[in-house]
Amino acid sequence: MQLTTPHRGARTLTKLALALALLGGGLAAAPAAHAAGPYERGPDPSDALLEASRGPFSTSQRSVSSLVLGFGGGEIYYPDDTSQGTFGAIAISPGYTARWSSLDWLGPRIASHGFVVIGIETNTLYDQPASRGRQLLAALDYLVEDSPSTVRSRIDPSRLAVAGHSMGGGGSLEAADDRSSLRAAVPIAPWNLTKSWSGVRVPTMIIGGESDSIAPVASHSERFYESIPSSSEKAYLELNGASHFFPQVTNTTMAKSMVAWLKRFVDEDTRYEQFLCPPPSGSAIEEYRDTCPSS
Repeated sequence: MQLTTPHRGARTLTKLALALALLGGGLAAAPAAHAAGPYERGPDPSDALLEASRGPFSTSQRSVSSLVLGFGGGEIYYPDDTSQGTFGAIAISPGYTARWSSLDWLGPRIASHGFVVIGIETNTLYDQPASRGRQLLAALDYLVEDSPSTVRSRIDPSRLAVAGHSMGGGGSLEAADDRSSLRAAVPIAPWNLTKSWSGVRVPTMIIGGESDSIAPVASHSERFYESIPSSSEKAYLELNGASHFFPQVTNTTMAKSMVAWLKRFVDEDTRYEQFLCPPPSGSAIEEYRDTCPSS
């Protein structure tokens, strides 16, 4: 229905007619505008924004000494912006025998979407998942309590998350199981001898590779996903034809879903639900399952 501007003499009658029409259901009310949540950071998201090599925030980087307690040091990436309040933080562990450099493309990419990221070095290259889980939590504690003020002042200590590759992914499950206050976990090609994670309540996105021969999805990623209760928010993304080492090179599909998951659950930003539910699709995705986020 198109409304024309009334002449001055008819304005009162027109207003009355519109009011009566609205009361009688004759004119549909306009949809409510999106209400911004308290932790929303950055512009409205789009496919192009999430698929770009960098998000909307410029970032800085600083190193963490190997002499810190609880983990082996690493690299911190953080947004330069101080005008939008604090940011959530995520600790990421590399896999067995690997160093942070194997995943370091993830640091600035995730940070540029409005997160503080610490990519850790592990105490030894051979640490098992349980140890890596403890180190991830130690790294988060370091960020919140002991990191330089330029980093610490940017972090909301109530909005923390973990991720990791291979045994680091198994470690992120350990961390989520140990600390239910975490806002999100993203195990990537996770490996762990423990197969049941029925105690995990942290929103968890598991990303597996269809052709992974080191942590085959049938005995690792899929079993982990299935063991997490359906009452917990969870998702399973399987990448078409991907080997165990898919996160060690830039992977747009993985990064897009990972950022969307972190934005939705660490930042409580419902603008990102569109990238999680209905399920994403495309030639790079072999399978996707989830519980669909509850607003």
